[in-house]
Amino acid sequence: MTNRKVYTAEFKRDAVNLAESTGNVAGTARDLGISDSVLRKWIKAAQQGMQAFPGQGRQHLTPEQQEIKRLRQENEILRQEREILKKAAACLGQNGRP
Repeated sequence: MTNRKVYTAEFKRDAVNLAESTGNVAGTARDLGISDSVLRKWIKAAQQGMQAFPGQGRQHLTPEQQEIKRLRQENEILRQEREILKKAAACLGQNGRP
């Protein structure tokens, strides 16, 4: 199995700019040695704005989005802990008995 090629955000932005300036996505992709479907995906991502090419899967989140993400992770951990405690109580016979 071959390894996936990783392109830098700068390369992606340059490829998108070149494709948009020439108006020829397939030709630009061929010249750069990438598939035109990949270049079309990059163009679509670039149209979405600042978060187009975060690199290595890291998203650029606003402070509010970071707080929401952190709270969701904490909430999931607390749910798991609660379930573990419920199961432990049931196993120990303390499920509502004096």
